Amino acid sequence: MSVPTTIRVTVRCFAAVREALGQDQLAIELPAGSTTAALRERLVARSPLLARLPVAYAVNRSYAGPESVLADGDEVALIPPISGGSGGGGAGGGEPACALAFSRAPLDARALEQQCRTDGDGAVVAFTGTTRDHNEGASVVSLAYEAYEEMAQATMATIFAAARTKFPFTRARVAHRLGEVPVGEASVVVVVSSPHRGDAFDACRYLMDRLKHEVPIWKRERLRDGAGDRWIGDLPRPGS
Repeated sequence: MSVPTTIRVTVRCFAAVREALGQDQLAIELPAGSTTAALRERLVARSPLLARLPVAYAVNRSYAGPESVLADGDEVALIPPISGGSGGGGAGGGEPACALAFSRAPLDARALEQQCRTDGDGAVVAFTGTTRDHNEGASVVSLAYEAYEEMAQATMATIFAAARTKFPFTRARVAHRLGEVPVGEASVVVVVSSPHRGDAFDACRYLMDRLKHEVPIWKRERLRDGAGDRWIGDLPRPGS
């Protein structure tokens, strides 16, 4: 039986990569044995704008290096700088111990606190990140968020699992807005319950920091007075 000489992969496009390529998704045929870096070169040939954009790589919804060899049928994403912003095992009462949710409606921190609190907890810690009216000397009207939702759930599940090995907390909830978030509204809420306040504070910070550094969520600033829009953030730092 002959060995295939080509492979076909699906490329998912988000944020600045989508703008450079002009598509949300495309199918690409490559020589067998091609790497993620070779795929990028093929895409740069389509859109030279992509050459100036820093990216990380994800293959089948997990971060991968530039020399990762692709297989037929792989789903690949070139991950531009992220915004910097599924459940684990159960905790009784039918509620999952940990969960990430996306919403296009305003976030309700109090409802998330009620989902987390149990009678065995002495602490419920909540962090809320909101849109501010300025950044780097520019006046901001709103932020617009998008996410690679399937990979975000998988990445956050790994982060929840790691957190549970470090901190004795009971439940955790992370909720993130998608779409337009005006000044003063919440873009992200992280809530943790624990028998003790120190563990709740530590786990909440840990979850928020890793969310910011790893989860594929993108943020676009909409600026005042006709100054335009801009994507902001850094490349992901898995495991940070």
